Amino acid sequence: MFIGGVFFNFIGGSLRYLYGSIWRSIARKKKYTFREYLYGPNDSDEIEDGFGHEIVNRFIGFLFLMLIVFYTTGIISFGK
Repeated sequence: MFIGGVFFNFIGGSLRYLYGSIWRSIARKKKYTFREYLYGPNDSDEIEDGFGHEIVNRFIGFLFLMLIVFYTTGIISFGK
């Protein structure tokens, strides 16, 4: 599960980074680094904060992978 967790953390963190960078550019807000999306904010001393980021990343990564699998197998389709 460790390797899968790292994989899902990276996929979810990448998706969050992409979405967050675009949204924060449009809204003209402070941007976070890729590392902060993976492991939590740099200025936070709480372990739970980093753990929470990893859990959210893994969940998003898992959902994204399932969406890709379902789409490629024909279980779901977008469009016609």
